[in-house]
Amino acid sequence: MDAEIKIKASPSVADPSRCTFTVDRPVFENRAFYFTPDRASGSPLAQQILAVKGVDAVLISHDTLTVIADGYPDWRVIGREIGAAIREVLSSGRPAVSDEVMENLLPPEKIRAVVQQVLDTQINPTVAMHGGTVRLIDVQGNNVYIEMAGGCQGCGMADVTLRSGVERSIREFVPEVGDILDVTDHASGRNPYYQASGR
Repeated sequence: MDAEIKIKASPSVADPSRCTFTVDRPVFENRAFYFTPDRASGSPLAQQILAVKGVDAVLISHDTLTVIADGYPDWRVIGREIGAAIREVLSSGRPAVSDEVMENLLPPEKIRAVVQQVLDTQINPTVAMHGGTVRLIDVQGNNVYIEMAGGCQGCGMADVTLRSGVERSIREFVPEVGDILDVTDHASGRNPYYQASGR
């Protein structure tokens, strides 16, 4: 890779422990995998990012890396280390992620069954107390698509609910899951919490 590798870092406003790094080229083309220190062996990029002090996990998805840290780090500081790790691995010509990580994934139908069970038993009883519900829409490969309804649709805390509640619970029971994507149209519907923009 001769051209300069460009990376854009976007710390999350809703969750200061997360920062997304978007690379100007595929890192793990059309695939996604969630790495923790015990699951990173053989994948150079995940290993180097997880070696940065304070980093707990990283989701590598196509051209995007979502880094989850312990607490609320100064992303301007550790972001430089993460950017250097990305550039070093991609410039080396080595595969950033081992193909072996995808070989032992649960089949989509099994992921669907377990995620549905987590929604039914862990997540929906909690969000129902606020008039909401979370529905499983689809599983493609190891990526999960969900939709928020009722009080969750358009709620200003929907992203926090997704990342801190829904995602955490799903990954606890199904660590093989890659992206967890919210397909809800939060700008429509009859949700009393949503305030339309004046524009």
